Amino acid sequence: MKKPLDPKLDWSAYDSYGEGDAYAQIPAEGGAYGKAASLCIGSRQCQRTDVGVMCPSFRLTHDDAHSTRHRAATLKAALNGEYGAQPFIGKELAEAMELCVACKGCKRECPNGVDMAMLRTEALAQRWAALGKIPLREQLTAHLPLFAHHFKLFNWFGSLRSKVPLIAKLMQSWLGIAAKRSLPKAAPRDFMSSAPIISPTENAREVVLLVDTFSNHFDPDIAQAALEVLQAGGYTVHFARPAQGERALCCGRTYFSNGMIDEARAEAVRLVDALWPFVERGLPVIGLEPSCLLMLRDEYYMLDLGERVATVAKAALLLEEFIAREHDAKRLNLPLKAMSGQALVHGHCHQKAFGAMKSMRKVLGLVPELEVEFIEASCCGMAGAFGMEAEHYDTSMQMAELALLPQIRAAGTNNMLIANGTSCRHQIRDGVARQPLHLAQVLRAAINASGD
Repeated sequence: MKKPLDPKLDWSAYDSYGEGDAYAQIPAEGGAYGKAASLCIGSRQCQRTDVGVMCPSFRLTHDDAHSTRHRAATLKAALNGEYGAQPFIGKELAEAMELCVACKGCKRECPNGVDMAMLRTEALAQRWAALGKIPLREQLTAHLPLFAHHFKLFNWFGSLRSKVPLIAKLMQSWLGIAAKRSLPKAAPRDFMSSAPIISPTENAREVVLLVDTFSNHFDPDIAQAALEVLQAGGYTVHFARPAQGERALCCGRTYFSNGMIDEARAEAVRLVDALWPFVERGLPVIGLEPSCLLMLRDEYYMLDLGERVATVAKAALLLEEFIAREHDAKRLNLPLKAMSGQALVHGHCHQKAFGAMKSMRKVLGLVPELEVEFIEASCCGMAGAFGMEAEHYDTSMQMAELALLPQIRAAGTNNMLIANGTSCRHQIRDGVARQPLHLAQVLRAAINASGD
């Protein structure tokens, strides 16, 4: 007898979907997970060519096989038993999900809000469960939070690898990490090891700064810039910290993206526990990395974390969202000075999918004399670890060459580049050999500018 599907995520929000709807075409298996896939009714709005769509793989290939519609249809077929007793380890589903970069564009653009990124994560978790093992490359990527503190000890290896092509080729053969892709470089010292501990002050305007794994270990200057900007605005800044003796906090994004749900849930529990004393007092939680902060407002609902999730989600804001909100409420007091020049902005996929680019536009508009242009592009192509993978490197770069990299080259080298996503900055560095800034760094520069 076929064993019923045991979903790893909490799909209960979709329980009532399709009841009384003769056109729902809900799969025979999968329960609420199948109902979530059935949100796709085949309207092909994800395949429009008259106007741009977000889905990076369809924009690149114009092939139905790499569209949200096809992925949903394949998933429904798998749950209907059309691909055998173990469809999650079969080629049909693997090929359909092959180029999904979990950009979340479908959730925003699809008329029914199909969340293929979430569906893909469940499919990946089911695949690992059926196989009984997880490939080494995926384990290394997912476990980044565990060894990020020690990553700086291996910066020499990244430098050596870039100078000795044979090492890069051997690494590609062994681990499947693209030989042409640079490795991330950790900072000599993480941010949180020296972050100040602030005691609550009566009547102070208090906030919590969530320093993610990437900002903590790889780009601590971004966290430092955010701290200085918030302090310049008159805010008392607290930091979410782990329990005594534990490693730094992490949202769980790397685990989630690799289908390791139990590990993602464990990270999420640690983070919610650390944030709760602040959130309970009504403090906003400010994040810097879009894929990390927005996980609190999205994926955390799927991890069965209890009633506190809704309160934490409501408190979670990207830096640009918080500053824009404070400005609208006439509470903002940032001493921004003139910065004459031009800035070119690339938005992270999740910033776009969750509507945060409006806040970016508003906040950058507060900097006197700064001329800002937003790049009209979809995903940069890096998409977390996607662009690191040998079999996806060429596709990753082709996605970047659709619009992002050509627009940067056309703008010349005198303009400022802004990209809030860690992956986006990595792709731009590899693609055009330029280092973009985070919004926090731009605002700090405006505060410290001479104003002449």
